[in-house]
Amino acid sequence: MRFIIVPGWRDSGPGHWQSLWAGRLDNAVRVRQDDWITPSRKAWVAKLAQTILLQREPVIIVAHSLGCIATAHLPADARAAIQGALLVAPADPERRAILSDFAPVPCQKLPYRSVLVASSNDPYCPVRLAGAYARAWGSEFVRIQDGGHINIESGHGEWPLGVALLQSLAGDTDIASRLHPPCSSSSRSSPSAPLETV
Repeated sequence: MRFIIVPGWRDSGPGHWQSLWAGRLDNAVRVRQDDWITPSRKAWVAKLAQTILLQREPVIIVAHSLGCIATAHLPADARAAIQGALLVAPADPERRAILSDFAPVPCQKLPYRSVLVASSNDPYCPVRLAGAYARAWGSEFVRIQDGGHINIESGHGEWPLGVALLQSLAGDTDIASRLHPPCSSSSRSSPSAPLETV
């Protein structure tokens, strides 16, 4: 199994849970886009599809923000290679002109198990819209209270909840030990925000 880390607009910087996971999972591959600042749907989706199809085993998608929307735009051959997806804090491409190339967002059900995590106060996507994405895509919906954009700015570095969701999605009981270093302190952990599973 391969974990495909799919960052969103402007990439995920140091300390972001995606960057931490990419560095700690030896079977993770991080998608690297040619242009993180002015994203093109055609280019982003093509690079993501290419990354998936180069793998010789089933993949688990780990997407954040615009990476979730790029995942929803994937062609059938790439979707067929996906075993599951963790879709975190999806973007609303209609809220920012620079992301408008990704609109409209596909509304067909995804052909694999997916978990969509959204926050009640995400500045980039209203939680109601994230819930609508989850219903359209057939995703399990996890709503976090006051979790911001679920990134480093909102205090989500280590993000233990995300680790637990990924472990459940992948069915790999060894993930937690690889993603939580033995010396990690509570001060580096993400806030224990209340959550709801729908």
